[in-house]
Amino acid sequence: MKLICQGADLSEAVLKVVKACAGKTTVPVLECIKLSAKNDILSLLATDTEISIEKVIKADVLEEGELCIPGRYFSDFINKISDVEITLTTSSRGLEIQYGEALSTMQVLPADDFPVIDVSISENSFSMSQKAFRELIAKSVFCCATDDSRPILKGCLFEVGKEEVVATALDGYRMAVCRQDILSTTKEERIILPARTLSEINKMIGGEDDELRIFLQKGMMMVEVDDTIMTSRLYTGEFVNREAIMPKTFTTVVKVKRDELEESIERAAILVRSDKNSLIIFDIKENAIGISSNSDIGGVSEVIRANIEGPDLKIAMNSKYILECVKAVGEDIVEMEFNSSVAPFVVHGEEREKSSYLILPVRANS
Repeated sequence: MKLICQGADLSEAVLKVVKACAGKTTVPVLECIKLSAKNDILSLLATDTEISIEKVIKADVLEEGELCIPGRYFSDFINKISDVEITLTTSSRGLEIQYGEALSTMQVLPADDFPVIDVSISENSFSMSQKAFRELIAKSVFCCATDDSRPILKGCLFEVGKEEVVATALDGYRMAVCRQDILSTTKEERIILPARTLSEINKMIGGEDDELRIFLQKGMMMVEVDDTIMTSRLYTGEFVNREAIMPKTFTTVVKVKRDELEESIERAAILVRSDKNSLIIFDIKENAIGISSNSDIGGVSEVIRANIEGPDLKIAMNSKYILECVKAVGEDIVEMEFNSSVAPFVVHGEEREKSSYLILPVRANS
């Protein structure tokens, strides 16, 4: 293999695909990026068997060929020479990287060892604007689990209907339910997409009204954006039934300005951020919310005005969970609905059909 390409193009492509390289693994080729040079195109492909990312760039291909090169080393190195023209050549020493008057080499693995990636995924699909997709991800994925105790909760449930998609994410302590309009669909679907996959797609897109089409087939999904193709496995199994855990009625309803609530929670969280539960307390009474926290460092006690309907209530919660949900609401007025100091409560904006959040309180010593 021998080719010449622009360092900026190669660096951008490597930075995109390296995210799909596996970390420490017993299969060294999964830590690699596969380079394939053919017809004046250089293709870069990486996979950890859950997701794969492929990016193609223009190149002056003098000799066709393919190989696998350690992804993270190659990425870090190419990023340091992105402002020059680069020549890649295979030799008995591996891959020779020529830039300016300099020459470096890296060991490679045979391309035949790399897994075969099937990108012919087109049986069903749905589409939405890139802006709507970004909003959906921003308002839901942060509630996905990050540990492996219940692997399916590391994914986000997408229920694709005729006119909208409903995303549900939860980690055992909080749940997000978000809706966005879709442009079209070939079939109503119920799929569980890994949170990591959704986050990577989110990084790939950048348009507002541009269409994003997600293809589905036999437990796999595929999306293509600007010469970059991502495929991912879907999670299988029974997801939590949100209707069974979302309260239908509430006794205390609070409406408050989002910016005032957010700022007060942030201050109260500072002194308890090293505590296990990062505990803060809401004391809801007399058209106000008392927000307090205490730790060995000190204490915070503030009061913000609010519109309250229903009986007084004192409830403790994890400051990180409530803060992230309040920020995700994104509207000027936040509405919070409670039943008791030990029952789950709901946070949403005035357009509650767009997004709502269920949070479990924390039992605190009085």
